[in-house]
Amino acid sequence: MADTAPALPSEEEFRAEALSFLEANAKPKAPEKLVFGEGSDEIAVLAERTPEEDAREVAEAKRWAALVFDAGFGWITGPPEYGGRGLPPSYQRLYQSLENRFETPSQAPRGIGLGMIAPTILAHGTEAVKQAYLKALWRGDIIACQLFSEPSNGSDLAGVQTRAVRDGDEWIVNGQKVWTSGAHYSDIGEIICRTDPDLPKHKGLSAFVVNMKAPGVEVRPLRQMTGGASFNEVFFTDVRVPADHLLGDVNGGWTVALTTLMNERAAIGGGGAGAGGGGATSRLLDLMRHLGATKDPLLRQAYADLWINLQVARWNSERALSKIRAGQLPGPELSTAKLSLTENMRRTAELAARVLGPRILADSGEWGTYSWSKYLLGVPGMRIAGGTDEIMRNIVAERVLGLPKEPSPKQ
Repeated sequence: MADTAPALPSEEEFRAEALSFLEANAKPKAPEKLVFGEGSDEIAVLAERTPEEDAREVAEAKRWAALVFDAGFGWITGPPEYGGRGLPPSYQRLYQSLENRFETPSQAPRGIGLGMIAPTILAHGTEAVKQAYLKALWRGDIIACQLFSEPSNGSDLAGVQTRAVRDGDEWIVNGQKVWTSGAHYSDIGEIICRTDPDLPKHKGLSAFVVNMKAPGVEVRPLRQMTGGASFNEVFFTDVRVPADHLLGDVNGGWTVALTTLMNERAAIGGGGAGAGGGGATSRLLDLMRHLGATKDPLLRQAYADLWINLQVARWNSERALSKIRAGQLPGPELSTAKLSLTENMRRTAELAARVLGPRILADSGEWGTYSWSKYLLGVPGMRIAGGTDEIMRNIVAERVLGLPKEPSPKQ
């Protein structure tokens, strides 16, 4: 008698199973009360942590991820052969809606690995790479980073100069990457290298999975003007990569990179669809009321403009997500999502600066004022992350609106 696949649980059965797990392993969230003048007044684009705080957050993220995965909720939609449960996306949304009711450790350190690297490995990885890393990523055993940008070729991905040269059953990588989030606690990374300098720059690239703990890999933190060091520069000196860690085809790295970038911009653009989430704009409105700025018609108009743009961005992202849920490829919505995010963050920061005046630059000790300085200083970093605003505008102009490309500069 032929084996039969396990019966698909009903959504009610799945809900009961998930709720039982969460109630046994986490505490329900207390009602959130955002009262101006109470609690922490921290407001920042990127959390600024010490290495010790980073280590604690990573450890807690991994602990919770393993617990969730082993209970059957770690990769709900993933292929069973790689550790997933093979359930429809509606089950993932159901579980997430339940988990959101409970106090659970932040999974921010795993965001790049799950949102960008894991989908790329699933789409382009060899069987050896899929077996080695997909379950480990989803279970939280390892963390991944993205190694694309370089000092002289930030958003011009096709211009990368890091080299990979074939040496028998291995590739030898030499070069430098920069602005790599989470490299200091990552176990693996997706790297784009030039493998044929004689081909046109888009066609001479290859992608690999590289061991971030391998000999020859050096990670150095980059201090930001906010005071933190979320980003890193990474140096590769004769780093050996197994041949089966190639993603896609040799010199086919551009296709692989596009897969990662599409997932990256979806993750960044959809993650709040506005000014770092609703908390920042709510805090800004409370600040305006506290300082009497709501009586100023120009400031009121600026806040209304921000609110309208936030709603449009949120609805636009929902439209893209609805297409993905229906099995369709997203259209222009996704191309504009990341640009909308950073534009709304810029609007928020500029309005906060107008409302606060010198108090955003000088710490007077007044609650909820100088704390906005970290937000203001963090926005430029987000306008670079995941492709600069200028690159995003070129993509929208050329690939969405069909406008001609910019002419090449005359030699």
